[in-house]
Amino acid sequence: MTGQPEDGAAAAQTALLTLSGDDRPGLTSSLFAALAELDAGHDLEILDVEQVVIRSTLVLGVLLRSRADPTALADVAAKVQVDTGLRVELSLGEQARDLAENRRGRHHVILLGRPLRAGAVSQVARAIAELGGNIDSIARLSDHPVTSLELMVSGAKSGRLRTALTAAATVAGVDIAVEKAGLHRRGKRLIVMDVDSTLVQGEFIDALAERAGCGTQVAAITAAAMRGEIDFAQALRERVALLRGLPMTEVDDVRAGIQLTPGARTLVRTLHRMGYQCGIVSGGFTQLTDALVTSLDLDFAAANTLAVADGRLTGELVGEIVDRAGKALALARFAAAAGVPMSQTVAVGDGANDLDMLKKAGLGIAFNAKPAVREQAHTSLNQPYLDAILFFLGISKHDVEAAEDDPTAEAEEGR
Repeated sequence: MTGQPEDGAAAAQTALLTLSGDDRPGLTSSLFAALAELDAGHDLEILDVEQVVIRSTLVLGVLLRSRADPTALADVAAKVQVDTGLRVELSLGEQARDLAENRRGRHHVILLGRPLRAGAVSQVARAIAELGGNIDSIARLSDHPVTSLELMVSGAKSGRLRTALTAAATVAGVDIAVEKAGLHRRGKRLIVMDVDSTLVQGEFIDALAERAGCGTQVAAITAAAMRGEIDFAQALRERVALLRGLPMTEVDDVRAGIQLTPGARTLVRTLHRMGYQCGIVSGGFTQLTDALVTSLDLDFAAANTLAVADGRLTGELVGEIVDRAGKALALARFAAAAGVPMSQTVAVGDGANDLDMLKKAGLGIAFNAKPAVREQAHTSLNQPYLDAILFFLGISKHDVEAAEDDPTAEAEEGR
């Protein structure tokens, strides 16, 4: 195909038909039936279609290329307006090349707020425009417990777009995620989460230390590790040593009191139903993670193990320590076992100990993390609900509710 008109044939031109008005069944069918009539002898080609319905108001745009003259196109527009009762606008262009150029480098931009205010949307839209980008469409993903919007953005480069929007989101007090459009985005199939202060509320070791009467000492060691005075492995061994003699009955009692982060169960259940495998990796202990694996029916888990003798903690650890590097290795091991490339993995965590894992994953999400962690992760979520992660994956509240209502899902997952 050369794109040159045949002898005596009219040159192809692009046209945009935009319909707007009250939605009802059959409108799309009427439009394309009229276009099908025009296709005969005019070599009509559909280039793009966008349709949105907001509270029963329809906006439908069709970009086409045809050898029909402007009069014939105007006649079709008039016919559609009469047949449907909608407002129909016709815009003519010369080539589809400009559109193709503008739609290259498309990105999904997810914007979350609780609440989401007009000023925040304005700041994000301004940042996109300043980069020469265009918002092709906006769709709502959820309205509760957070409001989230998905913007399709074209014409901006990934790195600059992510940097500019992250800055705009920080000023506006909202969360934002930027991902390249494409099949790979929907291809993510493994999520691995940190446990303490991510999947569950609080820190398991802190609760154990309070029971053992060494809470102050453990907190001091933790603070020293955070200042970089001692490494994670040394800090962990020193804290575990202080737990020596704590009865397992106390450990079991503390574990029973640990609460999941709001939305954690919904997140795991929904992702399972959508074909994901779900895992956890923790610098904490199997005395907690084993129970979580059973409760949430998780597919993978890695954590440290507290040594036990005669029904009491010995103050030692069993096996290799799961530290910052160990978490990243666990993610890679889980991905290999699941047959999932790293580009299709998601990692979620809140601390510096999670950074290697967050960077290695296809999408690393810092969850209610400190600024230093947020700055190095692919994106961050600063909401109290863990299931808001679903919106960063392009899964809408409607999708979640549909999965909950699907009677076949329960049978297929056996959960």
